[in-house]
Amino acid sequence: MRYVRFIKGAVTVVVATAACHTLMSAGFASAGDEAAGSDDAFAGIFEFLLTTAASWALMPLLLWAGMRMMGETSNVALVIVDGLVWLGLSGYYIDDIDRAGGHMPALALAAYILLGTGLAGSGPDRRT
Repeated sequence: MRYVRFIKGAVTVVVATAACHTLMSAGFASAGDEAAGSDDAFAGIFEFLLTTAASWALMPLLLWAGMRMMGETSNVALVIVDGLVWLGLSGYYIDDIDRAGGHMPALALAAYILLGTGLAGSGPDRRT
């Protein structure tokens, strides 16, 4: 049934979003600590860029792996579109995540999760 694919997609998108958002929060905190302990103008920039790149690369991988672990195929639209939207969304709210205790707005995260759930459910039905 199609609703099972929506549920699997929702779980996958929520877990991937939580993992990438946590990675960015922790990485940016580490970069901030590095910058605070140094007089160098570029202190912490490596950690900041590495964290951002890791989050952007990890999101499509987690989406693909999560759906595959749940036995769903034909996830191209989910992986590509949601991966690109994550790049834009996390890039747009990067200053919000970077501040102490910061995070993306809940409405933006909810919209992202709904988009991913819809894309996950748009795949073909599995016939047995």
